Amino acid sequence: PVDRVTMKEALERLSAFLDGDGTRAIYTPNAEIMMDALRDPQLADILRNADMLVPDGAGVVLASKILGRKLPERVPGFDLVKNSFSLCPTRRIRYFLLGGRPGVAEQAAINILKDHPGIEIAGCRHGYFSEEEEKDIIRDINSSRADILLVALGAPKQEKWIHRNRDNLNVKVCIGVGGSLDIFAGKTKLAPEFFRK
Repeated sequence: PVDRVTMKEALERLSAFLDGDGTRAIYTPNAEIMMDALRDPQLADILRNADMLVPDGAGVVLASKILGRKLPERVPGFDLVKNSFSLCPTRRIRYFLLGGRPGVAEQAAINILKDHPGIEIAGCRHGYFSEEEEKDIIRDINSSRADILLVALGAPKQEKWIHRNRDNLNVKVCIGVGGSLDIFAGKTKLAPEFFRK
């Protein structure tokens, strides 16, 4: 059940989540993640219970047209996060970056702050950790007073991690962002726009 939203509407909903209570979960499935959910009932249940589920891939939008339930446009996770930075001049938003190889989240933070000086990075943590370390990581996230937690552990690990831990998190919004931190860090490049479309 993908939300029928444009990028503008997704950002408006994200902004509303920041004003609400509890911790909201946003997932950004592409066709591959949708196919994984057909084989993994737990993942399917997690996606169904998202507070917002946006179509990251062109394949998801194409499938919606074939099924006669046309989605208005792609809402890629990377672009949703990047566009969320534009909310910062009108409100104070703190981000925590979780995931990637050691050093990636920190480099992503440096690059994000350089390109978007109005935002705040409350903390960073690489994605190579054991289950025993999770309590300490959650404590660090909560003590950072972050509003938005970007979780870049790859699908479906990031969705399952958010689902398992969201009741213990004090952030307003968790977003599963896949390889976005690698792109922000300059370790990976986005495909050209015409190709992504």
